[in-house]
Amino acid sequence: MAIKYQVPRGTQDLLAPDIYAWQQTEALIRDVCALYGYGEVRTPIFEETGVFATANDSSDMVNKEMYTFTDNGQRSLTLRPEGTKGVIRSFVEHKMYGNPGLLPAKLFYMGPMFRYERPQKGRYRQFNQFGIEAIGAKSPLLDVETIVMGYTICRCLGIKNLEIKLNSLGDDASRAAYRQALKDHFKPVLGELCEDCQRRYEQNPLRILDCKVDVGHPSFKDIPDIQDYLTPESKEYFAKVEQGLNDLHIPYTVDPKLVRGLDYYTHTVYEAVPVTAAGQQATVFGGGRYDGLVDYFGGGPLSGVGFGMGMERLIQLARDEGMEYSDHADTDVYVIGLGDIGPYGLSAATMLRGNGYVTDMDYQGRGLKAQFKSAERDGAKVIVIIGQDEVANNEVTIKDVANQKQVNVPLDDMIKTVDAIFEAAEQEDDEQGHHHHDGDGCQCQEG
Repeated sequence: MAIKYQVPRGTQDLLAPDIYAWQQTEALIRDVCALYGYGEVRTPIFEETGVFATANDSSDMVNKEMYTFTDNGQRSLTLRPEGTKGVIRSFVEHKMYGNPGLLPAKLFYMGPMFRYERPQKGRYRQFNQFGIEAIGAKSPLLDVETIVMGYTICRCLGIKNLEIKLNSLGDDASRAAYRQALKDHFKPVLGELCEDCQRRYEQNPLRILDCKVDVGHPSFKDIPDIQDYLTPESKEYFAKVEQGLNDLHIPYTVDPKLVRGLDYYTHTVYEAVPVTAAGQQATVFGGGRYDGLVDYFGGGPLSGVGFGMGMERLIQLARDEGMEYSDHADTDVYVIGLGDIGPYGLSAATMLRGNGYVTDMDYQGRGLKAQFKSAERDGAKVIVIIGQDEVANNEVTIKDVANQKQVNVPLDDMIKTVDAIFEAAEQEDDEQGHHHHDGDGCQCQEG
Protein backbone atom coordinates (compact mmCIF):
# COMPACT_ATOMS: atom_id res chain seq x y z
CA MET A 1 0.00 0.00 0.00
CA ALA A 2 1.32 3.44 -0.93
CA ILE A 3 2.14 5.77 1.95
CA LYS A 4 0.96 9.34 1.51
CA TYR A 5 3.35 11.96 2.82
CA GLN A 6 2.76 15.71 3.06
CA VAL A 7 5.13 18.63 3.50
CA PRO A 8 6.06 19.20 7.17
CA ARG A 9 4.03 21.82 9.07
CA GLY A 10 5.35 25.32 8.40
CA THR A 11 6.93 24.45 5.04
CA GLN A 12 5.66 24.64 1.47
CA ASP A 13 6.35 23.42 -2.05
CA LEU A 14 6.98 26.18 -4.56
CA LEU A 15 5.55 25.12 -7.91
CA ALA A 16 4.48 26.74 -11.17
CA PRO A 17 2.95 29.22 -11.64
CA ASP A 18 4.15 30.69 -8.29
CA ILE A 19 7.77 29.81 -8.96
CA TYR A 20 7.90 32.35 -11.81
CA ALA A 21 7.08 35.15 -9.36
CA TRP A 22 10.00 33.96 -7.22
CA GLN A 23 12.40 33.81 -10.15
CA GLN A 24 11.40 37.26 -11.40
CA THR A 25 11.75 38.75 -7.90
CA GLU A 26 15.15 37.12 -7.39
CA ALA A 27 16.36 38.38 -10.80
CA LEU A 28 15.28 41.93 -9.92
CA ILE A 29 17.05 41.72 -6.55
CA ARG A 30 20.25 40.53 -8.25
CA ASP A 31 20.03 43.49 -10.66
CA VAL A 32 19.75 45.98 -7.80
CA CYS A 33 22.61 44.28 -5.90
CA ALA A 34 24.78 44.67 -9.01
CA LEU A 35 23.92 48.39 -9.21
CA TYR A 36 25.04 48.86 -5.60
CA GLY A 37 28.17 46.70 -5.91
CA TYR A 38 27.08 43.78 -3.72
CA GLY A 39 28.47 40.33 -4.55
CA GLU A 40 26.75 37.07 -3.63
CA VAL A 41 27.97 34.81 -0.82
CA ARG A 42 26.55 31.34 -0.09
CA THR A 43 27.17 29.98 3.41
CA PRO A 44 26.16 26.52 4.72
CA ILE A 45 22.54 25.80 5.66
CA PHE A 46 23.82 24.58 9.05
CA GLU A 47 26.63 25.88 11.23
CA GLU A 48 28.13 25.04 14.61
CA THR A 49 25.49 26.03 17.16
CA GLY A 50 27.83 28.59 18.75
CA VAL A 51 27.71 30.70 15.57
CA PHE A 52 24.07 31.58 16.31
CA ALA A 53 23.71 30.98 20.05
CA THR A 54 26.14 33.65 21.20
CA ALA A 55 26.60 34.00 24.96
CA ASN A 56 23.76 35.61 26.91
CA ASP A 57 21.64 36.27 23.79
CA SER A 58 18.14 37.24 24.89
CA SER A 59 16.34 36.99 21.55
CA ASP A 60 13.42 34.60 21.13
CA MET A 61 15.10 33.28 18.02
CA VAL A 62 18.07 31.93 20.00
CA ASN A 63 16.13 30.93 23.10
CA LYS A 64 13.09 29.26 21.58
CA GLU A 65 13.13 28.92 17.82
CA MET A 66 16.34 27.24 16.67
CA TYR A 67 16.48 23.84 15.01
CA THR A 68 19.50 22.36 16.79
CA PHE A 69 20.65 18.76 16.44
CA THR A 70 23.61 16.56 17.36
CA ASP A 71 25.27 14.89 14.38
CA ASN A 72 26.88 11.44 14.30
CA GLY A 73 30.17 12.93 15.48
CA GLN A 74 28.41 14.35 18.58
CA ARG A 75 28.78 17.94 17.34
CA SER A 76 25.98 20.41 18.07
CA LEU A 77 24.79 21.93 14.79
CA THR A 78 21.99 24.40 14.04
CA LEU A 79 20.02 25.08 10.86
CA ARG A 80 20.59 28.77 10.19
CA PRO A 81 17.79 30.91 11.66
CA GLU A 82 19.11 34.12 10.03
CA GLY A 83 21.79 35.15 7.54
CA THR A 84 24.05 37.72 9.18
CA LYS A 85 26.07 35.61 11.61
CA GLY A 86 27.00 32.99 9.00
CA VAL A 87 28.17 35.76 6.66
CA ILE A 88 30.26 37.37 9.43
CA ARG A 89 31.76 33.98 10.34
CA SER A 90 32.70 33.55 6.65
CA PHE A 91 34.07 37.12 6.40
CA VAL A 92 36.39 36.44 9.35
CA GLU A 93 37.31 32.85 8.42
CA HIS A 94 38.41 33.92 4.94
CA LYS A 95 40.21 37.01 6.30
CA MET A 96 38.27 39.39 4.04
CA TYR A 97 39.39 42.14 6.43
CA GLY A 98 43.01 41.62 5.29
CA ASN A 99 43.02 44.33 2.63
CA PRO A 100 41.59 47.61 4.00
CA GLY A 101 41.44 48.97 0.43
CA LEU A 102 38.71 46.42 -0.36
CA LEU A 103 36.51 47.43 2.59
CA PRO A 104 33.65 47.67 3.08
CA ALA A 105 33.05 44.14 1.84
CA LYS A 106 29.57 44.34 0.26
CA LEU A 107 27.91 40.95 0.32
CA PHE A 108 24.41 39.62 -0.28
CA TYR A 109 22.80 36.24 0.41
CA MET A 110 19.55 34.59 -0.61
CA GLY A 111 18.19 31.29 0.62
CA PRO A 112 16.26 29.26 3.19
CA MET A 113 16.31 29.95 6.95
CA PHE A 114 14.71 27.85 9.69
CA ARG A 115 12.84 28.88 12.83
CA TYR A 116 10.53 26.81 14.97
CA GLU A 117 7.61 29.18 15.42
CA ARG A 118 3.86 29.06 15.03
CA PRO A 119 3.12 29.08 11.29
CA GLN A 120 0.81 31.90 10.15
CA LYS A 121 0.17 33.90 7.00
CA GLY A 122 3.52 34.82 5.47
CA ARG A 123 5.43 33.08 8.27
CA TYR A 124 6.91 29.65 7.79
CA ARG A 125 9.30 27.39 9.68
CA GLN A 126 11.39 27.16 6.54
CA PHE A 127 11.30 30.61 4.98
CA ASN A 128 13.46 32.37 2.44
CA GLN A 129 15.45 35.47 3.17
CA PHE A 130 17.42 37.89 1.07
CA GLY A 131 19.89 40.07 2.94
CA ILE A 132 22.87 42.36 2.52
CA GLU A 133 25.88 43.09 4.72
CA ALA A 134 28.38 45.94 4.26
CA ILE A 135 31.27 45.03 6.56
CA GLY A 136 34.36 46.99 7.54
CA ALA A 137 33.37 50.65 7.33
CA LYS A 138 31.45 52.84 9.73
CA SER A 139 29.63 55.69 8.05
CA PRO A 140 26.10 57.08 8.44
CA LEU A 141 26.04 57.23 4.62
CA LEU A 142 26.36 53.45 4.48
CA ASP A 143 23.43 53.10 6.90
CA VAL A 144 21.40 55.36 4.59
CA GLU A 145 22.52 53.48 1.48
CA THR A 146 21.31 50.12 2.83
CA ILE A 147 17.90 51.62 3.63
CA VAL A 148 17.68 53.17 0.15
CA MET A 149 18.63 49.84 -1.42
CA GLY A 150 15.85 47.94 0.39
CA TYR A 151 13.41 50.74 -0.40
CA THR A 152 14.39 50.65 -4.08
CA ILE A 153 13.78 46.91 -4.35
CA CYS A 154 10.30 47.39 -2.85
CA ARG A 155 9.53 50.28 -5.21
CA CYS A 156 10.66 48.21 -8.21
CA LEU A 157 8.11 45.57 -7.17
CA GLY A 158 5.33 48.17 -7.08
CA ILE A 159 5.19 48.40 -3.26
CA LYS A 160 4.45 52.11 -2.84
CA ASN A 161 3.22 53.01 0.63
CA LEU A 162 6.29 52.14 2.64
CA GLU A 163 7.31 53.81 5.83
CA ILE A 164 10.74 53.41 7.37
CA LYS A 165 10.70 53.21 11.16
CA LEU A 166 14.03 54.42 12.48
CA ASN A 167 15.76 54.47 15.83
CA SER A 168 19.23 54.68 17.32
CA LEU A 169 20.42 52.30 20.03
CA GLY A 170 23.62 54.35 20.33
CA ASP A 171 27.09 53.19 21.28
CA ASP A 172 28.02 50.97 24.24
CA ALA A 173 27.86 53.85 26.74
CA SER A 174 24.44 54.97 25.48
CA ARG A 175 23.03 51.45 25.70
CA ALA A 176 24.47 50.83 29.16
CA ALA A 177 22.82 54.02 30.47
CA TYR A 178 19.53 53.18 28.78
CA ARG A 179 19.56 49.57 30.01
CA GLN A 180 19.91 50.85 33.56
CA ALA A 181 17.04 53.31 33.04
CA LEU A 182 14.81 50.48 31.79
CA LYS A 183 15.74 48.27 34.73
CA ASP A 184 14.86 51.06 37.16
CA HIS A 185 11.59 51.64 35.29
CA PHE A 186 10.40 48.01 35.20
CA LYS A 187 11.77 46.88 38.58
CA PRO A 188 8.66 47.77 40.64
CA VAL A 189 6.33 45.81 38.29
CA LEU A 190 8.66 42.97 37.25
CA GLY A 191 6.48 40.33 38.95
CA GLU A 192 3.50 41.41 36.81
CA LEU A 193 5.32 40.90 33.50
CA CYS A 194 5.43 37.68 31.48
CA GLU A 195 8.05 34.97 32.04
CA ASP A 196 9.95 36.02 28.90
CA CYS A 197 10.19 39.62 30.07
CA GLN A 198 11.48 38.50 33.45
CA ARG A 199 14.27 36.64 31.63
CA ARG A 200 14.89 39.61 29.31
CA TYR A 201 15.11 41.92 32.34
CA GLU A 202 18.34 40.16 33.33
CA GLN A 203 19.72 39.37 29.85
CA ASN A 204 18.81 42.49 27.86
CA PRO A 205 16.05 44.78 29.13
CA LEU A 206 15.81 46.47 25.69
CA ARG A 207 14.08 43.30 24.48
CA ILE A 208 11.16 43.99 26.84
CA LEU A 209 10.13 46.80 24.48
CA ASP A 210 9.48 44.15 21.81
CA CYS A 211 7.08 42.11 23.98
CA LYS A 212 3.72 41.33 22.36
CA VAL A 213 2.26 39.95 25.60
CA ASP A 214 2.80 42.86 28.01
CA VAL A 215 2.33 45.69 25.53
CA GLY A 216 -0.95 46.69 27.23
CA HIS A 217 0.61 46.85 30.73
CA PRO A 218 0.45 50.36 32.29
CA SER A 219 4.27 50.43 32.62
CA PHE A 220 4.51 50.47 28.80
CA LYS A 221 2.81 53.88 28.64
CA ASP A 222 5.72 55.92 29.99
CA ILE A 223 8.83 53.96 29.04
CA PRO A 224 12.00 56.10 29.12
CA ASP A 225 12.99 57.38 25.65
CA ILE A 226 16.33 56.07 24.41
CA GLN A 227 17.03 59.39 22.67
CA ASP A 228 17.45 60.93 26.15
CA TYR A 229 20.34 58.54 26.91
CA LEU A 230 22.39 58.83 23.70
CA THR A 231 25.94 60.18 24.05
CA PRO A 232 26.72 63.34 22.01
CA GLU A 233 28.64 61.18 19.46
CA SER A 234 25.68 58.82 19.03
CA LYS A 235 23.28 61.76 18.62
CA GLU A 236 25.51 63.29 15.96
CA TYR A 237 25.76 59.96 14.10
CA PHE A 238 21.98 59.52 14.11
CA ALA A 239 21.42 63.11 12.95
CA LYS A 240 23.57 62.36 9.87
CA VAL A 241 21.50 59.26 9.08
CA GLU A 242 18.32 61.35 9.29
CA GLN A 243 19.87 64.05 7.13
CA GLY A 244 20.81 61.49 4.48
CA LEU A 245 17.27 60.10 4.34
CA ASN A 246 15.82 63.63 4.16
CA ASP A 247 18.12 64.53 1.27
CA LEU A 248 16.93 61.48 -0.67
CA HIS A 249 13.23 62.04 0.19
CA ILE A 250 12.86 58.65 1.87
CA PRO A 251 9.82 58.80 4.20
CA TYR A 252 10.64 57.75 7.77
CA THR A 253 9.48 58.21 11.35
CA VAL A 254 11.64 57.93 14.45
CA ASP A 255 10.24 55.18 16.69
CA PRO A 256 11.98 55.22 20.10
CA LYS A 257 10.57 51.75 20.95
CA LEU A 258 12.12 50.06 17.92
CA VAL A 259 14.81 47.61 19.08
CA ARG A 260 14.76 44.83 16.38
CA GLY A 261 14.66 41.14 17.24
CA LEU A 262 18.37 40.42 17.58
CA ASP A 263 20.82 41.46 20.27
CA TYR A 264 23.82 42.51 18.18
CA TYR A 265 22.56 45.87 16.89
CA THR A 266 24.17 49.20 17.79
CA HIS A 267 23.45 52.74 16.56
CA THR A 268 20.97 52.74 13.66
CA VAL A 269 18.14 50.20 13.56
CA TYR A 270 15.30 50.31 11.04
CA GLU A 271 12.25 48.50 9.74
CA ALA A 272 10.23 49.06 6.57
CA VAL A 273 6.50 48.65 7.12
CA PRO A 274 3.70 48.94 4.54
CA VAL A 275 1.47 51.81 5.67
CA THR A 276 -1.69 49.87 4.74
CA ALA A 277 -1.04 46.92 7.04
CA ALA A 278 -2.07 48.65 10.26
CA GLY A 279 -1.57 46.47 13.30
CA GLN A 280 -0.28 43.46 11.38
CA GLN A 281 3.25 42.17 11.81
CA ALA A 282 4.24 43.02 8.30
CA THR A 283 7.82 44.25 8.31
CA VAL A 284 9.09 43.88 4.73
CA PHE A 285 12.74 44.37 5.61
CA GLY A 286 14.62 45.37 8.71
CA GLY A 287 18.16 45.69 9.94
CA GLY A 288 20.73 48.06 11.27
CA ARG A 289 24.34 48.54 12.31
CA TYR A 290 26.31 46.09 14.45
CA ASP A 291 29.63 47.10 15.99
CA GLY A 292 30.69 44.07 18.03
CA LEU A 293 29.85 41.13 15.80
CA VAL A 294 33.02 40.96 13.69
CA ASP A 295 35.09 41.25 16.88
CA TYR A 296 33.07 38.46 18.51
CA PHE A 297 34.09 36.14 15.65
CA GLY A 298 37.73 37.21 15.94
CA GLY A 299 37.95 39.70 13.07
CA GLY A 300 38.84 42.78 15.10
CA PRO A 301 36.81 45.92 15.87
CA LEU A 302 35.12 46.32 12.47
CA SER A 303 31.61 47.66 12.11
CA GLY A 304 28.96 46.31 9.75
CA VAL A 305 25.48 47.25 8.60
CA GLY A 306 22.79 45.33 6.73
CA PHE A 307 19.22 44.14 6.52
CA GLY A 308 17.18 40.98 6.00
CA MET A 309 14.11 40.77 3.78
CA GLY A 310 11.57 37.93 3.93
CA MET A 311 10.90 36.74 0.38
CA GLU A 312 7.47 35.20 1.08
CA ARG A 313 6.20 38.44 2.54
CA LEU A 314 7.85 40.57 -0.14
CA ILE A 315 6.22 38.62 -3.00
CA GLN A 316 2.82 38.54 -1.27
CA LEU A 317 2.95 42.28 -0.70
CA ALA A 318 3.97 42.95 -4.31
CA ARG A 319 0.99 40.88 -5.46
CA ASP A 320 -1.35 42.68 -3.05
CA GLU A 321 -0.18 45.98 -4.56
CA GLY A 322 -0.98 44.76 -8.08
CA MET A 323 2.40 43.50 -9.32
CA GLU A 324 1.73 41.33 -12.36
CA TYR A 325 4.09 38.41 -12.50
CA SER A 326 4.29 36.22 -15.58
CA ASP A 327 2.64 32.88 -14.75
CA HIS A 328 4.54 30.77 -17.26
CA ALA A 329 7.89 30.56 -19.00
CA ASP A 330 7.48 31.82 -22.54
CA THR A 331 8.33 29.44 -25.35
CA ASP A 332 9.85 30.97 -28.49
CA VAL A 333 9.37 28.04 -30.86
CA TYR A 334 7.16 24.95 -30.77
CA VAL A 335 8.03 21.97 -33.00
CA ILE A 336 5.00 20.04 -34.28
CA GLY A 337 5.40 16.56 -35.73
CA LEU A 338 2.87 14.95 -38.09
CA GLY A 339 2.97 11.18 -37.81
CA ASP A 340 6.15 9.29 -36.95
CA ILE A 341 9.01 11.59 -37.90
CA GLY A 342 11.60 9.73 -35.81
CA PRO A 343 14.46 11.79 -34.32
CA TYR A 344 14.17 14.50 -37.01
CA GLY A 345 11.94 16.71 -34.81
CA LEU A 346 14.33 16.46 -31.88
CA SER A 347 17.33 17.41 -34.04
CA ALA A 348 15.44 20.52 -35.27
CA ALA A 349 14.54 21.42 -31.66
CA THR A 350 18.16 20.88 -30.57
CA MET A 351 19.40 23.21 -33.33
CA LEU A 352 16.93 25.90 -32.22
CA ARG A 353 17.95 25.56 -28.57
CA GLY A 354 21.62 25.70 -29.54
CA ASN A 355 20.89 29.10 -31.10
CA GLY A 356 19.24 30.48 -27.97
CA TYR A 357 15.56 29.83 -28.72
CA VAL A 358 13.39 28.43 -25.91
CA THR A 359 11.93 25.44 -27.73
CA ASP A 360 9.39 22.76 -26.86
CA MET A 361 7.90 19.88 -28.84
CA ASP A 362 5.44 17.02 -28.63
CA TYR A 363 6.75 13.71 -27.26
CA GLN A 364 3.47 11.78 -27.21
CA GLY A 365 2.48 11.48 -30.88
CA ARG A 366 -0.65 13.61 -30.28
CA GLY A 367 -2.84 14.90 -33.09
CA LEU A 368 -2.29 18.19 -34.90
CA LYS A 369 -5.04 20.04 -33.00
CA ALA A 370 -3.68 19.08 -29.56
CA GLN A 371 -0.15 20.14 -30.55
CA PHE A 372 -1.34 23.52 -31.86
CA LYS A 373 -3.18 24.02 -28.56
CA SER A 374 0.05 23.37 -26.62
CA ALA A 375 1.95 25.82 -28.82
CA GLU A 376 -0.71 28.46 -28.17
CA ARG A 377 -0.76 27.83 -24.40
CA ASP A 378 3.05 28.11 -24.26
CA GLY A 379 2.94 31.48 -26.06
CA ALA A 380 5.11 30.25 -28.95
CA LYS A 381 5.77 32.97 -31.52
CA VAL A 382 6.99 30.56 -34.19
CA ILE A 383 5.79 27.04 -35.00
CA VAL A 384 8.00 24.59 -36.91
CA ILE A 385 5.94 21.88 -38.64
CA ILE A 386 7.53 18.62 -39.72
CA GLY A 387 5.75 15.87 -41.64
CA GLN A 388 6.91 12.90 -43.76
CA ASP A 389 7.58 15.18 -46.77
CA GLU A 390 9.78 17.52 -44.72
CA VAL A 391 11.80 14.57 -43.40
CA ALA A 392 12.21 13.10 -46.91
CA ASN A 393 13.41 16.46 -48.32
CA ASN A 394 15.45 17.57 -45.26
CA GLU A 395 13.17 20.62 -44.85
CA VAL A 396 10.90 22.29 -42.27
CA THR A 397 7.76 24.38 -42.58
CA ILE A 398 7.93 27.57 -40.49
CA LYS A 399 4.83 29.43 -39.36
CA ASP A 400 4.93 33.01 -38.03
CA VAL A 401 2.13 33.00 -35.43
CA ALA A 402 1.66 36.81 -35.51
CA ASN A 403 0.73 37.04 -39.21
CA GLN A 404 -0.13 33.36 -39.83
CA LYS A 405 2.27 33.22 -42.81
CA GLN A 406 4.19 30.03 -43.38
CA VAL A 407 7.19 29.11 -45.53
CA ASN A 408 8.92 25.87 -46.42
CA VAL A 409 12.73 26.04 -46.15
CA PRO A 410 15.71 23.65 -46.07
CA LEU A 411 16.68 22.60 -42.52
CA ASP A 412 19.97 24.49 -42.98
CA ASP A 413 18.01 27.75 -43.46
CA MET A 414 15.72 27.22 -40.44
CA ILE A 415 17.72 29.37 -37.99
CA LYS A 416 18.15 32.22 -40.49
CA THR A 417 14.37 32.24 -41.15
CA VAL A 418 13.44 32.15 -37.46
CA ASP A 419 15.98 34.93 -36.72
CA ALA A 420 14.32 37.12 -39.36
CA ILE A 421 10.84 36.61 -37.82
CA PHE A 422 12.05 37.58 -34.34
CA GLU A 423 14.02 40.59 -35.62
CA ALA A 424 10.96 41.88 -37.49
CA ALA A 425 8.78 41.46 -34.39
CA GLU A 426 11.32 43.31 -32.25
CA GLN A 427 11.55 46.15 -34.74
CA GLU A 428 7.77 46.49 -34.75
CA ASP A 429 7.75 46.60 -30.95
CA ASP A 430 10.36 49.37 -30.95
CA GLU A 431 8.40 51.39 -33.50
CA GLN A 432 5.33 51.14 -31.29
CA GLY A 433 7.38 52.40 -28.38
CA HIS A 434 7.53 49.19 -26.33
CA HIS A 435 10.64 49.12 -24.18
CA HIS A 436 12.40 45.87 -23.53
CA HIS A 437 13.49 45.19 -19.97
CA ASP A 438 16.74 43.32 -20.35
CA GLY A 439 17.32 42.76 -16.66
CA ASP A 440 19.85 45.60 -16.65
CA GLY A 441 18.80 47.10 -13.37
CA CYS A 442 15.66 48.74 -12.15
CA GLN A 443 14.48 52.13 -13.24
CA CYS A 444 12.66 53.29 -10.13
CA GLN A 445 15.15 55.03 -7.87
CA GLU A 446 12.90 57.98 -7.13
CA GLY A 447 11.93 58.77 -3.56
